[in-house]
Amino acid sequence: MRRFQKRWIRIVSVLCIIIVIAVFSISQHVKKTGMSYIIDAGDATKVDAVVILGARVFSDGNVSLMLKDRLTVGYELYIQKKATKIIVSGDHGRKDYDEVNTMKAYLMEKGIPAEDIFMDHAGFSTYESIYRARDIFLADKIIIVTQKYHLMRAIYIAKQLGLEAYGVASDIHVYNGVMLKNEIREIAARNKDYFIAKFIQPKPTYLGDVIPVTGDGRLTDDNLVD
Repeated sequence: MRRFQKRWIRIVSVLCIIIVIAVFSISQHVKKTGMSYIIDAGDATKVDAVVILGARVFSDGNVSLMLKDRLTVGYELYIQKKATKIIVSGDHGRKDYDEVNTMKAYLMEKGIPAEDIFMDHAGFSTYESIYRARDIFLADKIIIVTQKYHLMRAIYIAKQLGLEAYGVASDIHVYNGVMLKNEIREIAARNKDYFIAKFIQPKPTYLGDVIPVTGDGRLTDDNLVD
């Protein structure tokens, strides 16, 4: 009986080691792929749209520091004429929580016209945000803006979905107290999206009518999920 138990302990230990190696190998593959397309803002060529990925907003209408930095970089790319349109993609699945209208209002306060800002109300995940940028807004060439730890995965997804995608990192500040947790969660997220984007490619939670990014962003100003 003891010999049998030792054998199973060895088998389980080997399997655990293999799983850990596989998880970290996939994470590194996604990172390496994404890193190849991260560029400085000044080196970016003109694209169809800048895609700013959402993050936490507060009930008083203020944006979190991470989101503020993403919006700042997205605004700078617009001012530098790297794109004439911006897609703000985030969570607006509840009436009491609205990332995208908050993001659009922030950019408009900085002087960007409403018609140049498209709201993706159903960007419930990174994968869905990129998928909808392609299929709802018909963007073929994009610059994705988010923090570097997240940006590598977003670019990987975009490449798997056939987009010409580049990334500009928005790490303007040091995000004390959150980065370790984010980095750990990102390892799992990279593994999940590796399989989803490379092999499965499911449709997002919502699709809806096509709103080409070449048109008027005010068509997305319904404050409703499609």
